[in-house]
Amino acid sequence: MRAEPEHEPEAKPDSAVVRDALGVGVAVGLSGFAFGVTSAGAGLTVLQTCALSLLVFTGASQFALVGALAAGGNPLTAAAGAFFLGVRNAFYGLRLSQLLALPRFVRPFAAHWVIDETTAVTLAQPTRRSARLGFTVTGLSLYVLWNLTTLLGGLGAEAIGDTDAWGLDAASPAVFLALLAPMLRTTMERAVGGLAVVLALGLLPVLPAGVPVLVAALAAPAVLYVQGRRARNTVTEEAR
Repeated sequence: MRAEPEHEPEAKPDSAVVRDALGVGVAVGLSGFAFGVTSAGAGLTVLQTCALSLLVFTGASQFALVGALAAGGNPLTAAAGAFFLGVRNAFYGLRLSQLLALPRFVRPFAAHWVIDETTAVTLAQPTRRSARLGFTVTGLSLYVLWNLTTLLGGLGAEAIGDTDAWGLDAASPAVFLALLAPMLRTTMERAVGGLAVVLALGLLPVLPAGVPVLVAALAAPAVLYVQGRRARNTVTEEAR
């Protein structure tokens, strides 16, 4: 039998890739204003706030850090929570490095843009060319807008006054959940997400600020353990 020829994925128009990438970059980049206000309200200076966006550039980790500091948490604990939230970007990088196949001298700079949004746009592209274009446009637009709105938020924090009264303290979890929800596609992923929320909220009143986030990380191994036991029990029952 003659093997069927493999069909090349249909290329996506550059204009469509740019449109989608800019849509994500602009929509998420505007939330940098909320981070700037929240960070300034937590006691950080405008310079410190802008440095976080310029050098860290991963919204969930930034919000987690300033949120823990605002609640009176230990700086080391706050930094640890932010670090563990950012570890996922390293796993994104493993996949994107193969997909994008960028030149070696570009990779250290591109690594700074490996976040949830750039990964989502890149993986949605059918070809390497469109993946590179989507990654670049999303990363550039989001980086520029996020840092610009962070500066505006930090400078405008004094004019706004009490950030809690405006509800901006809820912006970080709202943005993070909005980004996370579409990624929870399987039953196991939803179980991990639900258990993590229960652990974090349940332990919030009894543990120091920043610690509930670390404990919530145990949701993944706990769900995997339960799933493994169920699988072993099923195999045992079928063998009888």
